[in-house]
Amino acid sequence: MKIENRQQFLIVLTAIAFALLVGNSLVYEPLTKLWSARSAQIRDLREKVKDGNALIKLDADIRSRWDNMQANTLPANPTLAENQMLSAFNNWSRSSGAEIASVTPQWKDDSTNYLTLNCRVEATGTLGALSQFIYQIEKGSMALKPDSVELSAHDPTGQTLTLGLQVSGLALLQPNK
Repeated sequence: MKIENRQQFLIVLTAIAFALLVGNSLVYEPLTKLWSARSAQIRDLREKVKDGNALIKLDADIRSRWDNMQANTLPANPTLAENQMLSAFNNWSRSSGAEIASVTPQWKDDSTNYLTLNCRVEATGTLGALSQFIYQIEKGSMALKPDSVELSAHDPTGQTLTLGLQVSGLALLQPNK
């Protein structure tokens, strides 16, 4: 095959190469990136729909748990809430055998929707009594959360221990509709 007009052939070949380069950078790469972005967005949306459907299926269970949590929060009245918490601590200490040395309540107002009652509890007793006391606090129906636990020996043999416990209680100010 003999090329008659070599200069014209090179110009056409250069134009084709330039068109391919421009087509690659202006058409193919943006379309590929757009396709990848759309695919990722579709994957995310499918995952969100899957999570939403799972939440819809669990709607009754979630609502009943939330209603139970709301029913077991502390009263919004600080005096009533402190009395309820002190009464609960006394009941738990009697049933576990632990002796409460002191309870120091302190209110924390971090939000417009709820208050937090932080209590520092000092108690003494055997390891079994103190562990039962902590267990009853955690498993009780009140909206309480143990934040920190400190144990130290009260006597040289280690039979009597001292418990320092930081507990947070939740009081909702506005009921949900």
